[in-house]
Amino acid sequence: MINIKVKLMGAYQTICYIVTTNAGDFSIDPGVGAMSWLMKNVKNPKAILNTHGHFDHVWSNKEAKEYFKIPIYVPKADAFMLENDPFGQGTPPSKPDYPVNGDKTIEIDGTKIEYIHYPGHTPGSSAIVIGDAFFSGDFIFQNSIGRVDFPYSNPTDMKKSIKKFLALKRDMVIYPGHGAKTTVKIEQGRVGVWLKYI
Repeated sequence: MINIKVKLMGAYQTICYIVTTNAGDFSIDPGVGAMSWLMKNVKNPKAILNTHGHFDHVWSNKEAKEYFKIPIYVPKADAFMLENDPFGQGTPPSKPDYPVNGDKTIEIDGTKIEYIHYPGHTPGSSAIVIGDAFFSGDFIFQNSIGRVDFPYSNPTDMKKSIKKFLALKRDMVIYPGHGAKTTVKIEQGRVGVWLKYI
């Protein structure tokens, strides 16, 4: 059983999640201004988990890592975004401790964390699965998908990722990087329409 806390951060209303398992607290996508909320709500810090490297999802990585003394996990293909601020947003640089390559299941103190690679929005864009919760970052939203017109986005990769998502057999609650939660089954019934618009 897991507990999920939700807080909208910054001008883009990026959602930061605190996922509490038997092992402790995992901070997913600590964005702009996340630290005061994290400091009040993280009691047993274990790790920072990034779905992808865009600044509004990783802004507070450095501060959270130093304050809580915990490692950063990020999709390997997006690690450069944390270190180099490619969009010139002034994002505080952070160094990932564990670059996650492709689809991979990791275990932290008995908690299984699955990264599922869905490139397109960014090269490393991934969903993070903990229990029956599917943290989709900016890959998929309620009745929408992530944009593919940014630098480092790739429409061809997004089409492949949508097809990969359609083949997912397990229904889970989707907790996106922006907007309302939904489910895998619901979005599988909708997402195919986007293939012709990419």
